[in-house]
Amino acid sequence: MRRRGSRQFRSTDPFIDLLFNALLGFTFLFLVSVMFMNPEARKGRIDLKAEYIISVTWPDQLSDDIDLWVQDPIGETVSYLRKEAGWLHLDRDDRGEINDTIIVDGRELVYPINQEVVTIRGIIPGEYIVNLYYYTAAQPGPVEALVKVEKVNPTLKTVYVQKLALNQQDDERTVVRFSLDQSGDIHDVNQLQKRLTPYELEF
Repeated sequence: MRRRGSRQFRSTDPFIDLLFNALLGFTFLFLVSVMFMNPEARKGRIDLKAEYIISVTWPDQLSDDIDLWVQDPIGETVSYLRKEAGWLHLDRDDRGEINDTIIVDGRELVYPINQEVVTIRGIIPGEYIVNLYYYTAAQPGPVEALVKVEKVNPTLKTVYVQKLALNQQDDERTVVRFSLDQSGDIHDVNQLQKRLTPYELEF
């Protein structure tokens, strides 16, 4: 003998299953949309990849503007004029004191470190050229700058460091030229001068 309560419970099972399956379907679609339909998020993940980091720092609190110019083996050049060129990316364009103030949670914070950073995010075998250009002199006399080339992948390793002085506005110096092989290892380091900026300068 069948009891009514049991028959009523079984009669609702397909409806509950349908609701549960619909919920699973919507959850799956939501996850897919987050993973594959958010180009900014995907771009953010890609931009974290780096092979080498090239940086220049100069004394804090100075208003002087020093620029990094980097050229890759196929002639692509990154600078403040073009912040992305092939695998080269200018991650920070420092203009002295002008852009030292940032807004965090509605408050102004001063970030006094003067530093520009270029990232090499993929390996193209051949020669890379790293130049400094003294864009704006805010004080008389030379400014001392420190340039580092650091290998990031697979572990952080400083492969080149040089400190040099830029004497006056519009000075341009080739700090280092180096070659990368297919494995991303560095060799053939030299300081043969080459102008990268479009300005009329003489070494």
